[in-house]
Amino acid sequence: MSPKKKTRKITKKKQDKSDNDLEAKYRRSVLDVAILHDHIAVQCESVRTVQSDRIDLRRRVRDMEQNLQHERQDHRDVNSTLCQEKLSKERREREQMEQEKDATIAELQHKLDNMETDYEKILHETLDSLTSQLSAARQRWEDTSTTSHQNYQGLLSEFGLNALDI
Repeated sequence: MSPKKKTRKITKKKQDKSDNDLEAKYRRSVLDVAILHDHIAVQCESVRTVQSDRIDLRRRVRDMEQNLQHERQDHRDVNSTLCQEKLSKERREREQMEQEKDATIAELQHKLDNMETDYEKILHETLDSLTSQLSAARQRWEDTSTTSHQNYQGLLSEFGLNALDI
């Protein structure tokens, strides 16, 4: 073979080989593009699913917040009712205590009035008794003093003295 033929064959082989390489690269690129398209499609579907889930979760959170608000309002209503009942009960107990206190005060005032009346009676009786005793003692003293006075006047007369001069 001549050197020209060899170069041609080598060039042709090189060209065939480079065509094969190009074709393989092209096939590989087509496969890579297909894989990337599939990957993008999977990612897009995943994004759609995530967005849908996010929308559902937001709706559920909103619903739960509304339920929570309703529960809180119900709780407040129940607490308000309970507080009103407790307040009414406390008022009734306070009124009952005031009535009992007023009854006790009235009873004690009645006892105090009775004691005052009893002490007045005792005081009047004691004063009347004392007045009687003082009258009796005065009468005895006057009698005794009159007797003593007459005795002393008589004695002074015996000695010749006038009681009015002394």
